[in-house]
Amino acid sequence: MEEETEMSVSRMNRVYYAARDGMAITLYAMLNDNEPEYSNKLISQVSSSVLCLNVKQSKVWGTCLPMKSLRVWLPAKIICVGVSKQRSLKIKPRDLFFKVLQEDGQCCSPFIVAARFGHNKVVKMLLDKFTLDIEQEGRVKFDGYIIEGASALWCAAGVGHLNVVKTLVKAGANVNHPTKTNSTPVRAACFDGRLDIVKYLTDHSANIHIANKHNNTCLMIAAYKGHLDIVSFLLENGADPNEQAQYGETALHFAAECGHCTIVKELLKHGSKMTKNAKNMSPLISAAERARADVVDCLIEHEDVSKEDMIEAYELLGASFANDKDHYCLQKAYTYLHKAMALRYSDPNNIIKKVPGEPIAAYENWREAETVQRLEIIKNNHNAIHMESLTIRERILGRQNPDVPQPVIYRGAVFADNARFDRCIDLWLHALNLRQMNNMSISKDLLRFAQVFSQMIHVGVELKFLQVLNVLEASVVELGRNKKKLIEPEPKEDSDQSVSEEIESNITITLYILTILTKLMTLNEKGYDETDIKRAHHLVHKLCALQVTLKDGQTLLHLAVNADTPVDDFHTNDVCKFPCAATAKLLIQCGADVNAMDNERNTPLHVIVQYEKPISDFMTLHSIILDLVEAGAHMDTVNSQGKTPFDAATTGVAEIILRTQTKLSLKCMAAKAVKAYNLLYCGNVPRSLESFIELHGPGLNQG
Repeated sequence: MEEETEMSVSRMNRVYYAARDGMAITLYAMLNDNEPEYSNKLISQVSSSVLCLNVKQSKVWGTCLPMKSLRVWLPAKIICVGVSKQRSLKIKPRDLFFKVLQEDGQCCSPFIVAARFGHNKVVKMLLDKFTLDIEQEGRVKFDGYIIEGASALWCAAGVGHLNVVKTLVKAGANVNHPTKTNSTPVRAACFDGRLDIVKYLTDHSANIHIANKHNNTCLMIAAYKGHLDIVSFLLENGADPNEQAQYGETALHFAAECGHCTIVKELLKHGSKMTKNAKNMSPLISAAERARADVVDCLIEHEDVSKEDMIEAYELLGASFANDKDHYCLQKAYTYLHKAMALRYSDPNNIIKKVPGEPIAAYENWREAETVQRLEIIKNNHNAIHMESLTIRERILGRQNPDVPQPVIYRGAVFADNARFDRCIDLWLHALNLRQMNNMSISKDLLRFAQVFSQMIHVGVELKFLQVLNVLEASVVELGRNKKKLIEPEPKEDSDQSVSEEIESNITITLYILTILTKLMTLNEKGYDETDIKRAHHLVHKLCALQVTLKDGQTLLHLAVNADTPVDDFHTNDVCKFPCAATAKLLIQCGADVNAMDNERNTPLHVIVQYEKPISDFMTLHSIILDLVEAGAHMDTVNSQGKTPFDAATTGVAEIILRTQTKLSLKCMAAKAVKAYNLLYCGNVPRSLESFIELHGPGLNQG
C-alpha cells in the first residue's frame, strides 16, 4: 500500500514539474498512460478537494508526515485550498485533484503553472487532449506579492505571455475572472506594461473599469507603474481619470508621487482634476512630498493652483529635499525654500505672510524663517536647514499625516551615525509618538531603539532612564493594541497571520527593552529617582497583566530565562543575552506568572534547568531558580512529557540547586495523586483548586 501511494505521489510531482518546465511530449506520455479520468484529475483541481504537497519536505497541507507514513487513506485533518475551516476528510491521494505547494508559498496545478511560465504548447495540449476546468484557481507570487485565486489567464496576462493568453481566450476562458482581491487579467497586464495583451483582452470583452478591492483601477496601476502607452489607451477607451481609490487617490496622485511627468501631462490633457485624497493632499502636494521637482513644475501651472498653493508646494518640495534619503540635496532644498519665500513677498501690496506652527522640542524648538533675509542668514547652516525643513513638513502635512515620521527617522539615523545619540533619540521619540498617535505600527521603531540603546550602553555613552521608560511605555501600548487586534480583528487587510507575526516581534523587542532597563539600574550605583522606579515597575506590571505569549506559548518570563531566545545582531546582542537573571527578577517582582505554561506545558522553571552553562554562568542559573521558587514556582509541575523540572534538568548542577529548594507540600502531594489516578475533580473541589490540580499532571483536563 505504501509503495503504491509513494508511486502516486511521485507521479503527481513528475506531472507538475513537466508542466512547469514546458516538457509537452514528456507530460503527454505520462498522462496518456493513465485512464482519462485519472489524467484529468492529475492536471486540474475542482472545488475544495485539494491536497497540497511540499515535494522536498513531504508535507501535507495542514499536516506534517514523513513520506513513508503517508497512507492511501488519510484520516488526518487537511486544510483545503479555498476553504476557510479545517475539514475531516477521508481521501485517496490518487483520487485528488492536486496542487503542489512550493517553498516560496506558491500553490497551483500543473495547468496553471504551465500558463504561468508561458508554455503555450503544454497549455494547448492539456486543453486539446484532456478535460479540465479552465477557470481553476491557484496561489502564485508576482513581483514579491502572493496572489490568491489567480486563474491561468490571470497568470499568463500578468507575466506577459500573449500566445498563452490567446490560447486560453480562444478556449473560452473568462477574460474578467478576478482574484481574491478582485484583480482581473487586464489589470495584471496593465501592471506589467503589456499593451498588446491589454488590447487583445479588451478586444475580447475585458472590462477595463473593474477595480480591485481597494478600488484601484487599471488606469491607476498603469499610471503608478509609469506605462504611458497603456494610460493613453485606457483614457481613449473611456477610463475615468477622476475615479478615486479607497483613500481618495486618483490616477494623477499615483503618477505625480512616482514622478511620471509625461503621464501627469496625459492625464491633465484628459481632464484630470486636482482632487485631494483622504490625507488632504492634492497631486501637487503629493509630488512635492516625494521631491518630484519636474512634476511640481508641471502641476504648478495648472489653472486650479493658487499662489498660496504654489508657495506651499515649493516649501514642501524644498523641505523634502533636505530630509529625503533618496533625494537628499541641500542646494535644491534652499533653492525651493527661497523660491517660496520670494513668492510670499512678490506683490508688495499683497504680502502672504507665513503662519508658523508651535515650536517642536524634537526640532530644537525651531522657529521658521518668515522673511527672505532670515532665510538667507541660515543658507550655509546645514543643521538650520534640516530643522527648518522638518518644521515646515509637519506644518504643511499635519501631525496626522503618515508621511511625516519617515524623514524624521532618517535625520535621527544620520545623527546616530555621527554619534549624536541625544539628537537621534529626541527625533526618534517624536517619530514614535507621531506613529502611535495615528495607530501606525511601531515595531520597526521599537527595534531601532533597542539597537541604539544597546549601542550607547556598549560604548559607554550616557543613556537617560526616562528615555528608556518612554519607549517601554510605547511598547506596552503597542502590545495592548496587538492583543486587541487578535481578539477583535478589524475589517481591513491585516491578516491574522500578519498581526500574529507583529505581536511575536514586539514581544521579543519589548524583552530587549526590559533587559536594557535592568542594565541601567545595575550600572547606576547611585540609583534613580524613586518616582521613576515606581513608574518603571508600574509599566512592567501592566505588561505582565497583558499576558501576551508567542505562538509556542512562551511568556516574557519564559523568554527571559531561555538560552534559545533570539537576539537581534545589530548592537543589541552586545547588551542583551539570555537567560538574564535581572530581567527575570524584574518580571517576577512585577507579577509575572511563575507557573505559566507554554504549549508543551513547560514552566519557566522547566526552561532554566535546561541551561547548558551551569559552571561558567552559575550565578545566573542559581539566581533565577531561587527567584522562581521563592515566588511560588511549583517544583512538581509536570510538562507534556510528564517531567517535573527536576526530571527535565540537563545538568547535575541544576539538579543540586533544585534539591536544596525542594519543599513538597501536602497540597502538592494530594494534587499529584489526583492526576496520577485520573480522578474526577472538576465540580468536586473548590473552583480555585482546579487550576492548581491541573499543574500537577498532563492527564485529561476535566475543565
